[in-house]
Amino acid sequence: MRPDARAWFEHRTTSAAALAELDLDALLRAKRRGGHRVSVVLPARNEAATVGDLVADLHERWVRRVPLVDELLVMDSDSTDDTAAVARAAGADVVATTDVLSAHGTRPGKGEALWKSLAATTGDLVVFLDADLLGDVAHFVPGLLGPLLADPQVAYVKGCYTRPLEVDGVVQPAGGGRVTELTARPLLNALWPELAGFVQPLGGEYAGRRSALEQVPFVSGYGVEIGLLIDLLELGGLGSLAQVDLGVRRHTSQGEEALGAMAAQVVSAVLTRAGGPDASGLLTQFRHDGVGFVPRSTAVAVDERPPMETVPEYRSLWAGMVG
Repeated sequence: MRPDARAWFEHRTTSAAALAELDLDALLRAKRRGGHRVSVVLPARNEAATVGDLVADLHERWVRRVPLVDELLVMDSDSTDDTAAVARAAGADVVATTDVLSAHGTRPGKGEALWKSLAATTGDLVVFLDADLLGDVAHFVPGLLGPLLADPQVAYVKGCYTRPLEVDGVVQPAGGGRVTELTARPLLNALWPELAGFVQPLGGEYAGRRSALEQVPFVSGYGVEIGLLIDLLELGGLGSLAQVDLGVRRHTSQGEEALGAMAAQVVSAVLTRAGGPDASGLLTQFRHDGVGFVPRSTAVAVDERPPMETVPEYRSLWAGMVG
């Protein structure tokens, strides 16, 4: 690891052990002292099986018991199941991506929901959590907020964790994160070696200051996490970034074909930011139908939204709130 990356890793990483000692009163005092408003956003598409328990736990702990969270929002991305109803019943506000900045249309993908959530929330500190998380993860919220509330120089905090992998009923304690290890980490180490200290560059749990998030574009698909990491590095420098060890993250594992499409979107986002040749925009994968191999092509080209601060409707919205 390069010296600057190692120094960052040692000084900007909060240990998992420290989470057990989180002083909630101190966090609340820091929140009040800074006049902060906290929004927690869960992008979701067909997550009815998991979003209810997750929202209920977050609402009970950080809205009702401890007033750390001011907004708990589920951004529903064209779900065809009961995601919206389940999330609403559990205590979240629910907004459909199609109803936000409707004049700009809508696009598929997680990044679209994250981008539009900036126009659907009012917090100056925004926490993003995936909606398919399993187990007790309520500590993710104060863990991610801690560095932002403690240090005004920190603009963006990534969660890191071990990721168990379950395949055919067999659990490997740290086998998850295959796209990270086989695609994202080698690319980052080669092109942005100062980011080598990030344990989970593609992790879906992170928090940031609105003032930073609204200045960078959002890739509409699965390249959103690596795009944000690179763009926020360029915006504020390595010192504006931090990470916190959240322990263990469990979620539903994807199959190899789906992971291949995700990896291709990550590669496309990286190539765009590296100023290299344009990606082909297509990923061709193969299935065997019992007779021969059948090709199947998927569009993976980068499709991204501009920095939110450049959107006139957003500027008008915030000008009205400030006024």
